[in-house]
Amino acid sequence: MKKLRTKFIIFMYENSQKQYRKYFKKKKRQWQFNEEQLLSFKEDSLGRMLGEFYYNHGFRMIPKMENHDVYHLITDFSTNIQDEIAMQYLLFGNGKRSAYLLGVLALGTIIFPEYFKTYLKAFRKGQNMRVFHHWDFERLLWQNFEHLKDFIRQKETQVLY
Repeated sequence: MKKLRTKFIIFMYENSQKQYRKYFKKKKRQWQFNEEQLLSFKEDSLGRMLGEFYYNHGFRMIPKMENHDVYHLITDFSTNIQDEIAMQYLLFGNGKRSAYLLGVLALGTIIFPEYFKTYLKAFRKGQNMRVFHHWDFERLLWQNFEHLKDFIRQKETQVLY
């Protein structure tokens, strides 16, 4: 039964992505780097880590969706279906709002209710991170990956005078 639910979610994802990018990602531009170029970045950089992510998983970059793959690196969520949904919960907790994200949350919760505690934990994790969902990660590809990840994971605190 779980395999059937997973196949359904994958079917929905694959059949919605082209339309989503066509109608909702019009303003966004494709990154200027490809997977091979990312591998030439300095060893400890975000760019290199992203290149290795693509290489190790046998993935290709999806135009205008590059930040999504960076989210996987920052949040430590894998690319399996339940983790994809959990990562969307984390992004929702981090303040990201879109019709597509809300659809993933609703459908994911209905299809995989047994993961709701995991999803709630991911939501809270997103609330406890710096707001990063809107960042232009292409500009940060040269940054030290671990420093960037640590910075994001430290919730902003207000200094009272």
